[in-house]
Amino acid sequence: MRVAVIDIGTNSTRLLVADVAGDDELTERERRTKVTRLGDRLGETGVLSDEAMARVLGTVREYLEVIHEQQAERAVAVLTSAVRDAANGEEFLARVRAESDGLEARVIAGEEEARLTFRGATSERAAGDAAPTLVIDVGGGSTELVVGSGDEVIFHVSTQAGVVRHTERHLATDPPTEDELRALSEDVRAIFAEAVPEEARRTARAAIAVAGTATSLGAIDLDLECSSGHNVQGHVVPLATCRSILERLAALPEAQRRGVRGLHPDRAPTIVAGVVMIIEALELFSLDATAVSDHDILRGAALEVVHRARQSEAPNPPS
Repeated sequence: MRVAVIDIGTNSTRLLVADVAGDDELTERERRTKVTRLGDRLGETGVLSDEAMARVLGTVREYLEVIHEQQAERAVAVLTSAVRDAANGEEFLARVRAESDGLEARVIAGEEEARLTFRGATSERAAGDAAPTLVIDVGGGSTELVVGSGDEVIFHVSTQAGVVRHTERHLATDPPTEDELRALSEDVRAIFAEAVPEEARRTARAAIAVAGTATSLGAIDLDLECSSGHNVQGHVVPLATCRSILERLAALPEAQRRGVRGLHPDRAPTIVAGVVMIIEALELFSLDATAVSDHDILRGAALEVVHRARQSEAPNPPS
């Protein structure tokens, strides 16, 4: 089955079109990302701005053309932290539905976001690999921390730590001062520590960091031209390297960060906060490295769409 998923996040709007076979083998046909900053100034105003909503709706219209060209059988959109938090989130959801004929759009709770992210991140692990794994999904308005073994999620939490949210909250100077960086790290550390009990912190034996911050981190470490997820998939970044990359990025003004190899220019404003969050997550769980992956909520949602379709088509058992 060919399916399409649009992920409308706080910082970016992303598209995946993929074929999913009967054994859950997923073949990507199209993947696109655009930094749309839906959550811009949300922390200050409590609402999604007209400009931000227009950026996202324009991007969704572009993606719908791709979806139609690719002849996807099912198309869904998942809306996450920014829309959950905004006073006008429901109004925006209604606009997405009204302006995207045939798109099944819905706001998902943090719990479902965590579950779908874990499913996507671990979907290509070797059969029988049940090592307890931490999945770190750094978003614009929230960060999901999920621990699971095999197909089972053991612990999950959606925290109010996000790259847009925390950049706006703490980093007012360009480049940021040491005091600003310290305040940012301490804030993220406190949020994670409050959200994750001691027992969960001792469970994970490995980490996978997903989404744009993670793939950017991998591409910077590998000194690649761009942060294509395919080029960095599975690359392992030691914690010490994360710290070195943070030090390098934080020392540069935003205009120079835009020129760093491996970093998409649109991620330059928020990458410092993003790397801080990966570092703080690894330290909280006492892990010394993370693999990076672009297999995240998009992949998890695509697999979910197909599973639900199969269940609805399955014949009812005889009474």
